[in-house]
Amino acid sequence: MAQISTPQPIRGMQSLLGDEADRFAHVVATFDRVRRLFGFRRVEVPVLEPTAVFARSLGETTDVVSKEMYTFEDRSGDSVTLRPEFTAGISRAFLTEGWQQFAPLKVATHGPAFRYERPQKGRFRQFHQLDAEILGAGEPQADVEVLSFADLLLRELGLGDSIVCKLNTLGDPVTRAAWRDALYEHFAAHRADLSEDSRDRLDRNPVRILDSKAHADWPIVDSAPAIDEFLTAEASDFFAAVTAGLDAAGVRWERAPRLVRGLDYYRHTAFEFVTDTLGAQGTVLAGGRYDGLIEALGGPHTPAIGWAAGIERLSMMIAAPREAVPVAVVAENAGREAAATRFVAILRRHGVAAEALVTGSPKKRYQRAMKASPPAILSLDIRDGAPSANFKLLDENDAAAQRAGEIFEHERASLIA
Repeated sequence: MAQISTPQPIRGMQSLLGDEADRFAHVVATFDRVRRLFGFRRVEVPVLEPTAVFARSLGETTDVVSKEMYTFEDRSGDSVTLRPEFTAGISRAFLTEGWQQFAPLKVATHGPAFRYERPQKGRFRQFHQLDAEILGAGEPQADVEVLSFADLLLRELGLGDSIVCKLNTLGDPVTRAAWRDALYEHFAAHRADLSEDSRDRLDRNPVRILDSKAHADWPIVDSAPAIDEFLTAEASDFFAAVTAGLDAAGVRWERAPRLVRGLDYYRHTAFEFVTDTLGAQGTVLAGGRYDGLIEALGGPHTPAIGWAAGIERLSMMIAAPREAVPVAVVAENAGREAAATRFVAILRRHGVAAEALVTGSPKKRYQRAMKASPPAILSLDIRDGAPSANFKLLDENDAAAQRAGEIFEHERASLIA
């Protein structure tokens, strides 16, 4: 008989168990708790969208669209794409699902996204993101709100001391147009010395050269005109209001004048939360104001700002949360197994984690229970022909174990009946 081969996982996809899964879940639970503190409403958007949603929002010529998206035709012949990020889908839903009536709208979500790129540390082809957005708010306070949300999330994960917020302004449309023209002139004068990628970007979008990873470009980038030279009074006042708000909220930030977003719909605030503990790929959370995106999707002018963070990367930076050890309920006699099962059910209904030991040799069940170091243990036996029940509180500081003791006292009579 031919041996059946076991299908292997697709490259860049992962399964989680144990500490890895616990860290992942802890990041998500912390995010969900913090977004409630800020009044961000939970939303869900489809994993699959029309390709135009991402082609318009990410730019037809960007690497994500041209090389990294999982795009295919469905059975109707329509081009569809697995989402490579959340913002575009949320913006589409804002327009098509009637969410405009709730503006300004604060929303948050999390889930999988997909990009066909080389897997590396903390980055997979199916990865997971946290996402927070404010749509329909053009005031600097919205920028302060989303940045404060990000800052508190990282603090609550215990990462506040190891991550720095890098902050920049991209100005208003007038600022950006003047700056872009100056960048073009600067880089065009050094065209021969630029990397191939940067020469390709020069005519399409010279702003993206500032984000070049080619070492040969860096001296040219360092001498490029700074955006501050072109800020209008309105753009300068906007950025000053954002930084003042962050200072008032206690959010630590550093100016990063070369931090950019290549697409034209980005305006004003751009930011990244960066660590040096993950090597070269140090950005764990990033975002910015995208006042022109919803227009690019066919909607009215709608100011908006948001951020996304990789759950896998955040999970790598935290310790596994300490899992509560269940209270042990041991049937030391084959005739006491039903009672053990019933009492465990009672404990769980009262919110107490509990486990019944009712399998294997009855003589060894107590030893098995003690090896797990439970905070309390209930032994159910039959002695001198009568049912017995003995509860031991092993950790006096464990609230769940104390609660189990109270429930035992209430149920004692039924356990020895």
